[in-house]
Amino acid sequence: MRLITRLFSTLALALGLGAPAFGQPFFFTTGDPDGRMAVATHQASADGSKIEVEAADDFILSQQTLIYGAVFSGLMPPNFTLDDLGTIQVEIYRVFPKDSDTTRTPNVPTRTNSPGDVAFDGRSTDDGNLQFTFVVTQIPFQVSNSVSNGINPLPDQNTGGDGPASGWLTSFIVLFTDEFVLPADHYFFKPSVQVKTNLGDFLWASAPHPQFTGDLQQWVRNSNLNPDWLRVGTDIVGGTTFNGSFSLIGETFPGQ
Repeated sequence: MRLITRLFSTLALALGLGAPAFGQPFFFTTGDPDGRMAVATHQASADGSKIEVEAADDFILSQQTLIYGAVFSGLMPPNFTLDDLGTIQVEIYRVFPKDSDTTRTPNVPTRTNSPGDVAFDGRSTDDGNLQFTFVVTQIPFQVSNSVSNGINPLPDQNTGGDGPASGWLTSFIVLFTDEFVLPADHYFFKPSVQVKTNLGDFLWASAPHPQFTGDLQQWVRNSNLNPDWLRVGTDIVGGTTFNGSFSLIGETFPGQ
């Protein structure tokens, strides 16, 4: 938690949030990486060699909230540089069945408590409404298991994961120049980091689960599974659950 606190102090200063003009300060975190799991989340490559993989974890808002920035942490390939990074993206999903087709038959064990079929809102470096920096916080960092390739529909979803992984533990600090305006609801946060080169992929690091009352677990899908999602712990690994390591900062608006 000390790492998250330091990163968010930097983010708050950058945003000028010491004294919010309208609302009350909002802060949410699942905590620092725990070394248990890391999950791929990235766009498809331009040459078609990589399909899109998306991972998401949830948070709850009890009132309307403006989200100005976020921090999420994961493994990056060793020796990566800024030039290796492509699109950085954050999308917000609502909980199924919102934003979803409920008439189709899912190809997964359940859609209950999953993210919806399509995103509720999103920000991206491609659109110019997301700015970012990153901090490498630990070299090397190893996780006990990972999920990158073994993301399959029924009946082959329980692969157990892709095994241990290691890399440079990196925290991405993102600012939304067009902030998210989110009504009270239950949401999923989905970060995405594109590595343009053949160095490897970004793997979103896990945090302890559960963190709060109503805390769901981390979900993942690839473009072959879309629009369905699988639970990283319950469906793919089996017998366990995970959160993704992320934090949010913004302002709440009481009474709205």
